[in-house]
Amino acid sequence: MTRPGIVCDELMSTTQLSNPNASVFVPDGSPSGAALARTTHLAIGAHPDDIPIMAFQGIAECYRKDDRWFTGVTVTNGSGTPRSGPYSDYSDSDMREVRRREEESAAAIGEYSAAIQLDYTSGEAKTTRIDDVVDDLTVLIAAMRPQILYTHNPADRHDTHVAATLRSIAAVRRTPMEARPKAVYGCEVWRDLDWLIDDDKIVFDVSEHADLGVTLVKVYESQIAGGKRYDLATQGRRLAHATFSASHRVDRSEALLFAMDLTPLMTDSGKDIQSAVLDHVERLQHDIAERIDRMSRGPV
Repeated sequence: MTRPGIVCDELMSTTQLSNPNASVFVPDGSPSGAALARTTHLAIGAHPDDIPIMAFQGIAECYRKDDRWFTGVTVTNGSGTPRSGPYSDYSDSDMREVRRREEESAAAIGEYSAAIQLDYTSGEAKTTRIDDVVDDLTVLIAAMRPQILYTHNPADRHDTHVAATLRSIAAVRRTPMEARPKAVYGCEVWRDLDWLIDDDKIVFDVSEHADLGVTLVKVYESQIAGGKRYDLATQGRRLAHATFSASHRVDRSEALLFAMDLTPLMTDSGKDIQSAVLDHVERLQHDIAERIDRMSRGPV
């Protein structure tokens, strides 16, 4: 792991992240600058454990590839997570360290290029240190120049997830056009995206490396033993999507993830985020109304 708080020593020797305990972990021991520079697929998640749930397509696409590299950036430290069982007596500081180690273990198993933890609290990311979060993300995106960016979808029902998405969009919009990702996807965690109409839905087949997907979520033992079976829920969602994605044909894959295309929000800095999301809701409303109307007419 690099010195705490220092990013891209070789590329930007004077640049520091905002938090002194932020960290850059490089599983294969490469210099941090090289690890960021080789990144092709970047995920920005709100909490430790969000990235393997929402961005597994990127992890799987880069797994054991020499020309594709996945990096995960986690905005908050997860210190305020609910806990029970063996973790019921852990302090927030204890949980912060446990979750940091889990994130690094997942990065090693998934063969990430790097795992970066910005070490904000949820409250800071949502309200009191918005500018710092955006500054950090802007520096990192400019250093990596990823081809693809995964983050939470802005219709998620977790406030910190939506905050991470908004900070990500703001950071990309501040990044020079030539360094921006070519595609940006808003992914599922606390709200499924099966409600999107089919034309609006980005569908990722994650059947390959399915065992890796299960293993990565199980790494976050503090969450599972602490009372949240994310391992079962994540696998169940992917299997359910594969079966319920189409009603009139047999299954063509074993596991699917859905995403919302956020690329237009990154290329058009003037586009209103709320309106863009509500456009999806309006198209769903129209789809529902049209189908009910059509099926109410009877024989023609």
